[in-house]
Amino acid sequence: MSFTQTLFRLPAAALLIFLAGPLCSFAQTDYLASFSDPANFWENRIERVIEEAYRQYFRTRIIGGRIMNIRLPFAMHNERDTLLETGWNIFLDGKGNPQDLWPVIDKILDSQDFAEYINALSSGREKVIIFDMAEARWSQTSDMFVIARIKSNTHRGLPHRPFVLTSGKGALESDVYNYLYCIGRIGLDCSGFVWHILSYIGIQAGVDLGMIISPSLGAPRGADPARYAGTAFFGSRNPQIIAVDDEIRNLRPADIILFRDKNGVIVHSAIIQSINLTEGVIRYLQCTNVAPSDERGVHDSFIHFNPANPSVSLKDPALHWTQRRAPPFPGEEVPFHGDGEIYRHSVNGGGRVVRLRALVPVIERMNR
Repeated sequence: MSFTQTLFRLPAAALLIFLAGPLCSFAQTDYLASFSDPANFWENRIERVIEEAYRQYFRTRIIGGRIMNIRLPFAMHNERDTLLETGWNIFLDGKGNPQDLWPVIDKILDSQDFAEYINALSSGREKVIIFDMAEARWSQTSDMFVIARIKSNTHRGLPHRPFVLTSGKGALESDVYNYLYCIGRIGLDCSGFVWHILSYIGIQAGVDLGMIISPSLGAPRGADPARYAGTAFFGSRNPQIIAVDDEIRNLRPADIILFRDKNGVIVHSAIIQSINLTEGVIRYLQCTNVAPSDERGVHDSFIHFNPANPSVSLKDPALHWTQRRAPPFPGEEVPFHGDGEIYRHSVNGGGRVVRLRALVPVIERMNR
């Protein structure tokens, strides 16, 4: 990983500051805070604003005696209640902003039930945690037959009742994610994440994006526009949406990358944070459950390209998309193996890139 890519993964810098605090003088702590300031790398351009917004989706906490960098989880909708007669309510329908979500998450992580869950993970014995999403409850079993079936990948549970094998050696960040996702029923969906990043850009320029866009979203007067800014809107022919030729030279930070499923339906969105034409790296941000276990929820991803050829399309197979796709829980299946594969999928033209018209002059002013 290059030095620039290391700098891109800046949420870890917050953890460094937390650890260094007791050991450093105030001057040293100030230096670390200054070092992690995104303005040092992107000045006050749009990349800095997007990075600043992105960091709001992470919190550092001590859980089970370990320092953890907790990320906002992905918010499930109807993809897991297909076998149930009724669905379940997700806090703010997966469209809340970090200021709304973190206080609720803090209460969940401070609860007695969560403390018992952490104790179960720290018993020293290998076991299986069973999450009953419909009842918002968890249970545990040390049945060797169940453990063996999970290890052999022959026990897949149900969509609303996943089984997770744990070592008993203490909680990991992925275990905290599982609890928030399954029991807390809290998180952010992909388009909600993109919308709040875009809204934050507007706020920094004194622009109320919701007020400007609400008529295009079809949102009633006084309604939260975030509830209506779904992936279908970003993929629509609405006049507020500008289609962008996806050659790398045409891309800009705050552009939205849209992905299609195997049927050609746009099902996922992400946002570009920065484009390094010198090193050949695009960094984009997303919130998804289909990722390696320690990346589920809000995370950053990269595309590597040849800097000598910025005219290449994002669909070009020569590009290296680093983001792998993985099932949310063991034994489950997902189509495609990586973001590049799903973006290149050719049904209905494959993935596409769009830009929000209302933010174009705002971003131009920032970059000047």
